[in-house]
Amino acid sequence: MLKKVLHSIWIVLIIFIVISVFKNGNYINFAKFMENKTFDIRQSLLTKSKQPNKDIIILAIDDASYEYILDNYGQWPLSRSVYADLITYLESYNPKSIVFDLMFVKSLNNDSKSDEKLGSAFKKYKNVYTAMNLDNQDQDLRKAPILPDKLSAKIENNSKRVDLGSYKYTNCRSIIDPIINSTSNIGMINVSREDDGILRSMPSFLNYNGRYYPQLGLKIALDYLKHNSQKEFVIDKNGNLLIGDKKIYLDNDSDIILNWYGQGATFENIPIYKVLKSINSNNKGSYDFHNKIIYIGATASSLFDIKTTPVDKIFPGVEVQATYVNNLIDSSVIRKTSFGVNVFVNLLLILLTAGFVFGLNSLSGSFLAVIGLVSVYLIYTYELMKHFNMWAQIVNPIIFVFITLILALCIKYLLISKDFDKQYKLATTDGLTELYNHRFFQEQMKMYVENAARYNNKFSLLILDIDYFKKFNDNYGHQSGDAVLKQVSFELKKNVRSSDIVCRYGGEEISIILPNTEFDEACKIANKLCSIISSKEFQLANGKTSNVTVSIGVSTYGDIDGVDSSSIIDSADKRLYNAKQNGRNRVN
Repeated sequence: MLKKVLHSIWIVLIIFIVISVFKNGNYINFAKFMENKTFDIRQSLLTKSKQPNKDIIILAIDDASYEYILDNYGQWPLSRSVYADLITYLESYNPKSIVFDLMFVKSLNNDSKSDEKLGSAFKKYKNVYTAMNLDNQDQDLRKAPILPDKLSAKIENNSKRVDLGSYKYTNCRSIIDPIINSTSNIGMINVSREDDGILRSMPSFLNYNGRYYPQLGLKIALDYLKHNSQKEFVIDKNGNLLIGDKKIYLDNDSDIILNWYGQGATFENIPIYKVLKSINSNNKGSYDFHNKIIYIGATASSLFDIKTTPVDKIFPGVEVQATYVNNLIDSSVIRKTSFGVNVFVNLLLILLTAGFVFGLNSLSGSFLAVIGLVSVYLIYTYELMKHFNMWAQIVNPIIFVFITLILALCIKYLLISKDFDKQYKLATTDGLTELYNHRFFQEQMKMYVENAARYNNKFSLLILDIDYFKKFNDNYGHQSGDAVLKQVSFELKKNVRSSDIVCRYGGEEISIILPNTEFDEACKIANKLCSIISSKEFQLANGKTSNVTVSIGVSTYGDIDGVDSSSIIDSADKRLYNAKQNGRNRVN
């Protein structure tokens, strides 16, 4: 029972130590970095099991299209009138949405007529969307424009966890007025990268001069889900953005953590030059654009809209935007496990690890059990992301496990060592006097004889006996006799050298092995002990005091007293007898 209580105390101590370590700021940054890497690995492994939504198509300005544009239009960017013609052409297929992942800002290559033509196309077709970008440009270089109210959104945030102030901007690279004046289908395309430069999530809303502006992809998803008139948004107490009956999980910074669909061109990609050819030749192409979301954006590496994502180092920005929309309409955004779940899992793993270590006898068994536990947990986190889009922590729990393993092993073997010391003491110590027992004495005598024979060392032996001890017991009782024997033993231990070995030989007889001691020196030590004992008053069981004396026999390894343990003991014993015969309280 006591051992179980001690194990429980040690487990609580382990939990306290581990939690203290994990509060360190440097560790928190390290754990976050490593946890992001585990997310990347899981996402990369899962790409083969996921398919993007077939209703999203990308008209890609790829390398071939870029070359075609330069050859046939003689400039980049294209004239705004070309995009206006492209909108008209695509609308003939009755698409769900036409989305430009392009920013129509002021350009030297475009004239006002082209801009007006494009603005008219946006005004005519209510399903056409385009992008804008917020920044923190110095207002001495660019004055911050005032954006119309129709582009902003109202948000009711009921979550203490979600911080809507994470993305604040003081400036904006505004697009051309003909578009702004014609439509409210304008959204932001700002992205957020982690410290390692990898894009894993995207903002849902961005703060510009005290107002919130939705991400472009959020507007596209609202249109697809038939909530495009929604201007007010609610974030519930659990940190979910409510869109109709959908609950979109937001991370602490109001990010949406993206669930990636694959490497490279995950969505159906159609090079835009093919559509431009059809327009120029007045040819109705056989494109399946009906009721589809058509994203128009650059995939050519030379156009510099390339991101690094968990599944690919070279990922076109338009693919990122399409992934964002795909996540929203399919409700496949990644959700992080809650703080409470993380604490529960960590505590469970700590308890299981400690249980394996303390419950299993072998070290190898403990290691195998913990490795099995870690393996099962890794599979669990993989399956959780695969089937439920849940991001369960890996780094903290695994480090918890191995720190617990190390601490528990140290504690276990410290307890074993203490238990061994206790058992060893019980096996070698006399219970009454707390001197070494007779068995230990015999083992030490054998060892000293062997060492003396091998290295030509000398050692001596004292055997002493309390004088008239039987009569003492008869007069004062055995309890007083035991008390005196215990006190004499204490005085002997206190007054010999630390290297000397004091043992209870039997009854009231005590033996002392004196290493590296010749006969004459041994006699001096024996006489000193006789004097000390005879000068002391010893407490009796009845509260009274009494004096006792001892007689001591001395022998030394060598030719005179013998070179084996039995001869040396016999010689000391005979000299003890002579001391008693010659008056006691003396050395012989």
